[in-house]
Amino acid sequence: MSENRLMFWQRMARHYTTVMGRSAPLYREVCSRIRPHLNRDMNVLELACGTGQLSFPLSPYVRLWEATDFSSNMIAEAKRQVASSRLHFSVQDMRYLPYADGSFEVVIAANVLHLLPEPDKALDEAARVLAPGGLLIVPTFTHAGEGRLARLRLWLMRRAGFPLRWKWSPAEFLQFLRRHGWKVVQHHVLQGTFPLTYAACVRRCADAEHEKPVTEHETA
Repeated sequence: MSENRLMFWQRMARHYTTVMGRSAPLYREVCSRIRPHLNRDMNVLELACGTGQLSFPLSPYVRLWEATDFSSNMIAEAKRQVASSRLHFSVQDMRYLPYADGSFEVVIAANVLHLLPEPDKALDEAARVLAPGGLLIVPTFTHAGEGRLARLRLWLMRRAGFPLRWKWSPAEFLQFLRRHGWKVVQHHVLQGTFPLTYAACVRRCADAEHEKPVTEHETA
């Protein structure tokens, strides 16, 4: 992670819970879609947990929830809130995780892949720590077209210093996942301040049919 990107999130941490509160209905919808995949026998790893928008409501339904973020300030803010013994927060780089192969039945990475210079490396590490048959859940902000509203959203994000790297449409995002070895078993486009593409995936067999790539849009 670049120093500038880290500093952005370090500065944002104090206000992050309040800012994300504006998207509370969207996060409730994401939680409602994740919840049926969880049970009390599962170990779950959350990447880029922020201040716990998914961690706190969903961790009571599993055996262990490891919530990680590369911003120490985000983790510090999350730890200020009341948590159960099954929820553990730590500072981690999602490209180089300290966990053993196959440690988790579910890996969740919400609203982060579009911010990474090399999101494929994060996906590879997620695949490594997933148990055989494990589920990857990656709700990700995507972009619908190039209309006036879409351009305004991008302008506001850039004005705020938001470190956006990839400008995927929903179809491009799903194709990105498939091209990097994942079978998308569930997906929905959810509407909020920014459209969000919810995707749940499993690792695809090595002999799966090759899929025709689509163009990915990286922001300038």
